[in-house]
Amino acid sequence: MSDREKIGFVFIENYADWEYGLLAASAVEWLGADVVALTPGAGTVTSIAGFRRTGDRGVSAEENADLGAVAVIGSERWTVADAPDVAPLLQTVGARGGVVGGICAGTLALARAGLFQTRTHTSNGADWIDENLPDYKGRENYRDVPFAICDDRVVSAPGTAPATFASAFLEAVFPDKMEMLTEFRAMMAREFQSG
Repeated sequence: MSDREKIGFVFIENYADWEYGLLAASAVEWLGADVVALTPGAGTVTSIAGFRRTGDRGVSAEENADLGAVAVIGSERWTVADAPDVAPLLQTVGARGGVVGGICAGTLALARAGLFQTRTHTSNGADWIDENLPDYKGRENYRDVPFAICDDRVVSAPGTAPATFASAFLEAVFPDKMEMLTEFRAMMAREFQSG
């Protein structure tokens, strides 16, 4: 059995291409993690840009007992009433001390799973999350910020923040690698410094 950290990425139809690449590649290349693509029924889904991805596994908690972390990638399909139910997976990973993250509309899956009930979190805007999930528990913990937030191993981010999502998620998964991850965060921030 491998002692490498294993991170699952949840993709559904129309997933956002820009939201997972930095996180997945950095986790593998810099930190030696294994990554697994999770899709409903281990089926094939298509990204916003038209790229097709077939899941390595489905999204059930039972088939993902080896995951130490899971990241839910955004898609407009998370906003519909019949969005895939990934709550059991997210709750199970969280209950065993794993990291659970959601970016953009993927944060709705975390809200539906009750993970924001006692945690500070963010998304695509307070009005946006209220419009899509008006009765979610924990709305008083919402923070309208343009970067990722991590509270008690739950990471949330607006869709415009893939760099801080990657950084916050990796810091939660690899707390023993803070020196490297501080360097990673500083490297990402340089892009936005004025010359």
